[in-house]
Amino acid sequence: MPKIVDHEKQRKRIAEATWAVIMRDGIEKATVRNIAKEAGMSAGALRYYFSSQSELLAFSMKLVSERVRKRIEAIPRSTPPLEGIKRCLLEILPLTDETKKEMEVWLVFTQRALWDSELQPLSEQIYNELQTAIKRLLELLRNLGLLRPDVSIELETERLYALVDGLAMHGIMQPDKLSPSQMEEIIEYHLRSICR
Repeated sequence: MPKIVDHEKQRKRIAEATWAVIMRDGIEKATVRNIAKEAGMSAGALRYYFSSQSELLAFSMKLVSERVRKRIEAIPRSTPPLEGIKRCLLEILPLTDETKKEMEVWLVFTQRALWDSELQPLSEQIYNELQTAIKRLLELLRNLGLLRPDVSIELETERLYALVDGLAMHGIMQPDKLSPSQMEEIIEYHLRSICR
């Protein structure tokens, strides 16, 4: 009887092997052969699931986005609004081993997307989705009467996006400079500064 293979599970396993190779050896070593070896399969078997390195990297990045989205969706609806918004923003930051790994993969992916035309649309899509999510969080604060009336949603979207992006970058590039608790404190401080 032929073996039944869960294709989506295999693709996720390959994506995680990709992350492992990138984290350990760098993006330049994230070749089909090295990733296949990490995943415990032949290069031919890997090519069955992904026809190119760009396709594999794109899937790996989508998996990062999906993980973040699932963690945000798991925040209980009963959480007070300001706390819930803070928790959503914290899910994007490298505060745990898991989120550090995700952010490291994201930075490598972003760098690669600068010159890989196959990855640029996905990079832009993910950035736009994050920006839209931040804008929606601010609109929620306004609709709940929590946002100060003088705060411009458009400007604050850009400012909060830059803050989160900067904290994520510092958390990866200079992990000894800002602890997870300091990053959380900065987010709390910023939210308090724009709320009543």
